[in-house]
Amino acid sequence: MTITAPDTAPAPAATRTAVVTGIGVAAPNGLGTEEWWSATLRGESGIRPVTDHDPAPGRASLIGLIPGFEATDHLPGRLLPQTDRVTRLALVASDWALADSGADPAALPEYGMGVVTSNATGGFEFTHREIRKLWTRGPQHVSVYESFAWFYAANTGQLSIRHGMRGPSSVLIAEQAGGLDALGHARRVLRKGSSLVLTGGVESAFDPWGFVSHIAGGRVSRSDRPDSAYLPFDARASGHVPGEGGAILVVETAAAAAGRGAGRVYGEIAGYAATFDPPPGASAPPGLARAARLAMADAGVTPEDVDVVFADAAAVPSLDAAEAAAIEELFGPYGVPVTAPKTMTGRLAAGGPALDTAAALLAMRDSVLPPTVNVERPVPGRRIDLVRGEPRGTRVEVALVLARGHHGFNSALVVLAPNRMTADPAGVPAAVRHHT
Repeated sequence: MTITAPDTAPAPAATRTAVVTGIGVAAPNGLGTEEWWSATLRGESGIRPVTDHDPAPGRASLIGLIPGFEATDHLPGRLLPQTDRVTRLALVASDWALADSGADPAALPEYGMGVVTSNATGGFEFTHREIRKLWTRGPQHVSVYESFAWFYAANTGQLSIRHGMRGPSSVLIAEQAGGLDALGHARRVLRKGSSLVLTGGVESAFDPWGFVSHIAGGRVSRSDRPDSAYLPFDARASGHVPGEGGAILVVETAAAAAGRGAGRVYGEIAGYAATFDPPPGASAPPGLARAARLAMADAGVTPEDVDVVFADAAAVPSLDAAEAAAIEELFGPYGVPVTAPKTMTGRLAAGGPALDTAAALLAMRDSVLPPTVNVERPVPGRRIDLVRGEPRGTRVEVALVLARGHHGFNSALVVLAPNRMTADPAGVPAAVRHHT
């Protein structure tokens, strides 16, 4: 992670405002942003049985798997020998995000563009295939690309190379919370002088060894029924289903977007904060509520302004209770709609919060909240207004996205609709500030 010092003097609003101009999604219930969004609003799940190996009896057997993804349909052949599935998904999502934004990297200053991603698992499938070669056939059979294809930073590096983005670039690792940390850091990079950043998170680690690693975390559901395996805030909650995929966003300064004549802005990354939980047994409370407060303060909004919360949704009873308590503390009983569309994809580690942020931006565009599916028995006493079963039509101008990672990481992000952006309207053309 790159550490940057605070700016010594505030920049003009339009150069400090981080706006999202492009979204690229690869998710278990949809390849491509609009396909995924339509499936999400229909309540279609991408949680499926493991098919490439036989799980041990009584162990976890479900994953959020992207079906039908053939890298050869999307990427040049030269990239395939040097990339894991996770990087191929990230490369395709970045292509879609850039096409959506209308930005042409070849026409922009190469040192003014950067890449900031998050990844928690690396290229599991690639490295285990090569290690098997080492064990069974000898070192001369191991791919030279093993030197980097397994690494957490491979997505950032490959995206940077593919699009000629040679400005400040980073990878952040904080499990699920890292997906928001990447977006927050992208905004920091823009405030330091870059004009465009590819950012977000994508994950995939489901070869047999990768799947065992998910299980070893101790929070994976053992249910073999896709409609009852991942049930956050439900009395039957027994862990989550891991999934693959995520989202890549094109984030620019408002001034840069206006300068190149961008046709659309989805919204603004207006507030971000990260905290860490106290050690087990300490008397201090968990840090999630504090992260949310700090993010809202950073965005200049109050709890009364927030129209929806995208929950972390661990589906572990104690963690659900802590998150519900934090939401009630911040907004009051049933004070704000709460949703967890990740019940249709599984928890995607660093990819999940980036996907939630994409959902928040599209909820603003379409004035609709995506549902939380399969939760039929909310835990009594948890006074949150969970959007269950069906989408909910409502105006959305301010969204709060929450994420937690293993071992105490907490992150929160606030996104604003174009009409709530903090940049001076006089400095950003109306065509850029509003949807087309």
